[in-house]
Amino acid sequence: MRTLPSAALTVAIAVALSTPAVQAQGAADRAKVLRAAADALGMGRWSDIGGANTRLPGIDIVNTMELQGSGTTDMGGRQVKTDFHIALGYNPVAARVELTRTPDGGSAQHTIETVRDTYAWNESEIGAGLVAGKGVATPAMAAVRERLLHIWMLPYGVVKAAYFAGDKTVVSTAAGGTTISAPLSGPLAGITVKATLDANSLITKVEARADSAALANLNSEAEYSNYADHAEVLTDVKTPGRVVLKQAGRTVADMTVKTWETNNPYLVFPIPPNVKSAPATTSR
Repeated sequence: MRTLPSAALTVAIAVALSTPAVQAQGAADRAKVLRAAADALGMGRWSDIGGANTRLPGIDIVNTMELQGSGTTDMGGRQVKTDFHIALGYNPVAARVELTRTPDGGSAQHTIETVRDTYAWNESEIGAGLVAGKGVATPAMAAVRERLLHIWMLPYGVVKAAYFAGDKTVVSTAAGGTTISAPLSGPLAGITVKATLDANSLITKVEARADSAALANLNSEAEYSNYADHAEVLTDVKTPGRVVLKQAGRTVADMTVKTWETNNPYLVFPIPPNVKSAPATTSR
């Protein structure tokens, strides 16, 4: 996404969430559909304080999240048992994905893949590369787009992207279903995410499609089901209980969620000095 100051992005989303005017796009009411999607997820909070002209604006309460689960990932064409631990945030846009894969008859393999803004790197341990002698941070700049895309393909990312894209967002209905399509920007310019909503306005499927063949390797889709409040401290934010990620029709990750903390856990994603000085490329 295009980099915005933290306050600017928060204000932009808050203004969009609280806008009372209805914006129609074809047969669909874009503002109504976006607010319904935000409400279904529990992202938005609207105050009842004040009268019609003085009521406080709506705010987006989802900033950082942390989830754990287990399932499988694709490793060389075969599904391997995998434990997941994922920390992510939208301000700044960042994620740290810990995977522990255990092939049949083999030993566990632990990896940590991190991304923040336009930097991507792999860590030998959390915090690697920040203090001399403590772990190794290996730049992985070619993975920036792919890792960022996973953040924006989450249901919360799609809603945020749709508000951010403004009138470039398209809401439509087909075969009785509602979809939201929004173009991404910044490092992900040229990629459009399309979300399918169920009867309860929950996002059940997200497709990412590139506008050009040069980015075709990023074409992917995610399926979300079994929504509930999976946080240990309940916050009324709905999160999927199962996440399935596919590329070229092949399942690359299938996760059953154990916990999904949504009460803005304290998470930081400092960029190691050697990663900051690595060649800035987002090609793959």
